[in-house]
Amino acid sequence: MASSIPKPPSALNCQSYVGLRPPQRTFNFCLPQAATKSFPSRLFVVRASDSDFEAAVVAGKIPQAPPVPPKPAAPVGTPVVPSLPLHRRPRRNRKSPAMRSAFQETSISPANFVYPLFIHEGEEDTPIGAMPGCYRLGWRHGLVEEVAKARDVGVNSIVLFPKIPDALKSPTGDEAYNENGLVPRTIRLLKDKYPDLIIYTDVALDPYSSDGHDGIVRED
Repeated sequence: MASSIPKPPSALNCQSYVGLRPPQRTFNFCLPQAATKSFPSRLFVVRASDSDFEAAVVAGKIPQAPPVPPKPAAPVGTPVVPSLPLHRRPRRNRKSPAMRSAFQETSISPANFVYPLFIHEGEEDTPIGAMPGCYRLGWRHGLVEEVAKARDVGVNSIVLFPKIPDALKSPTGDEAYNENGLVPRTIRLLKDKYPDLIIYTDVALDPYSSDGHDGIVRED
């Protein structure tokens, strides 16, 4: 390995770099102070013995950090984005321990999962034929029990998908604005029991639309 490492040119003024000892051998790093056409700026590595290494530490030869090159200028015509006049930093994803656990990026854990739950107006849990193993939960009992099981294993975020009775559906999905509808009632029930529960809702109109579309369908 030593034979493949070039020696620094004598014309360059190098300074001994001292670092921690790796398990095998120790190296000194020489950084050229000036570059010429014959010897462009580069990093040279030279093998050193343990005794030389210890002598450098005793002598106090602390290496200087290499200079940081300046950032390149932006192209001509690049718009300047002014800073926002904020008196406080917006940290809406950090306002509570539950939100921080849901959005932190350091690891993947049950706190990062969002559990989709299907609900309906009935009291019994009914199987969904097109989704084997999945059920529409009764919003009063079955849903609350399922949320409790999820929280026991660390899942504290859910998203609700409602099954609205056909009689309440319309071309404009007006039931979505009902404050006493299935989803608002369910949210109030869950928040009363689990205040720190994170609840997502589906904003598409297909559960409320008689046409089955995600939005409003008009003739024009």
